[in-house]
Amino acid sequence: MAETHKTQLLVIGGGPGGYTAAFRAADLGLQVTLIEADAHLGGTCLLRGCIPSKALLHVAELIAEAREARTFGLTFGDPKVDLDTLRGWKNNIITRLSGGLSGLVRQRKVTHLTGRAQFESSQRASITGHADIDRVEFEHTIIATGSRPIVLPTFALDTPRILDSTTALDLADIPKSLLVVGGGIIGLELGSVYAALGSGVTVVEMTDSLLPGTDPDLVKPLESRLRQTFRAIHTQTRITHIEEVNAGLEVHYEGNAPMASETYDRVLLCIGRRPNTDNIGLENTDIEPDDRGFIPVDSQMRTRDPRLFAIGDAVPGPGLAHKAAHEGKIAAEVLAGEPAAFDAAIPSVVYTDPEIAWVGLTEMDARAQNRKVDVARFPWAALGKAHAIARIEGMTKLVIDPYTQRVLGMGIVGPHAGDLIAEGVLAIEMAAVAEDIAHTIHPHPSLSESIALAAEIHLGSATDVYMPKK
Repeated sequence: MAETHKTQLLVIGGGPGGYTAAFRAADLGLQVTLIEADAHLGGTCLLRGCIPSKALLHVAELIAEAREARTFGLTFGDPKVDLDTLRGWKNNIITRLSGGLSGLVRQRKVTHLTGRAQFESSQRASITGHADIDRVEFEHTIIATGSRPIVLPTFALDTPRILDSTTALDLADIPKSLLVVGGGIIGLELGSVYAALGSGVTVVEMTDSLLPGTDPDLVKPLESRLRQTFRAIHTQTRITHIEEVNAGLEVHYEGNAPMASETYDRVLLCIGRRPNTDNIGLENTDIEPDDRGFIPVDSQMRTRDPRLFAIGDAVPGPGLAHKAAHEGKIAAEVLAGEPAAFDAAIPSVVYTDPEIAWVGLTEMDARAQNRKVDVARFPWAALGKAHAIARIEGMTKLVIDPYTQRVLGMGIVGPHAGDLIAEGVLAIEMAAVAEDIAHTIHPHPSLSESIALAAEIHLGSATDVYMPKK
């Protein structure tokens, strides 16, 4: 006979936001129950997103480096891809990390339920998919239900030839030709993987540039490299319809594409994600999602229902795992009576080759706000380490307040930009001024030097490039 489970805090969703919230709350002494529909913890990020895609991007990077090594006098044969081994390696990473989360659940004495929760009220949820428990009663809930890929009616064909960001990571095969619909982060990352593995990749983007809304200074070096890697990139182009034919999927275009239609073996849809806030019973609470399905919250992750909190992809803002995890800690600390609120700079990273990373105010933001800023750019063509690794296309950029000299933003394009951007996050959080960065000794030769050198350019003290006196 099914029973009712009672808990102090129910966390719905076992992704980076959910398990972080559950673990932090348990550490602070709360009785915590974590429910996740998937049999494994980790959410989209670990099971079918960030981690497997970055593992495959590492493989793509190795293939590219092997091909480019002939520049240094090293010649390797063409890579032979064993898909079964590659798929197994990727899946083993997921298994190890998910198993580690299960161990942390046990160590923290968090109750872990496998099933789906649906609110019956602000203090009770029904559970489906669990053998023994059909209802949970709770004092508070943290909603961390994540998001899923958007599918438009144009692409609603019942065929395995159409992939999304989840099925693409299954690596069922390497298609000879692949159309990636959407030139955003996910599309370019997965397109890079398949191009390295041997697919002829075409990217279609409705707007006038790749990575819409991203600083053009950062996008330009990436786009230049991708135009050599991909078969084609078509911006300002939309798809009118798709039909399945014997040869594959016939895709019809309108816009800037040089052809009216073309046939591909596979089509990969990367046109955005929507929050998983429907069908969880929000109508039985005081929460009212916005017209896109996001749950409005305040800086403490509180919803308008005093018993319910929400974090991660379920709330407005960028859909990033590190944002969700930080929000999860905030929600848990608030529930435990700690003085906590979300007021942090959020870095963004595109894990392509080269990588793009940025944080804080961008030059585009400043222009849109009619805000006066100073912008300092350091080209990696003047960076010794960049020459040593044959990657001089990169650039580091600082956005600085001309009155206070505070660092307001940082952008980097180049190898390991995702690792380097942490210095920019810390600079913003610590209210650092340009002089703080310039006077901090960075190791030589290193890519991190470019950050200090950008600050020196702003101050007029750079010696690695010639700066005419103003």
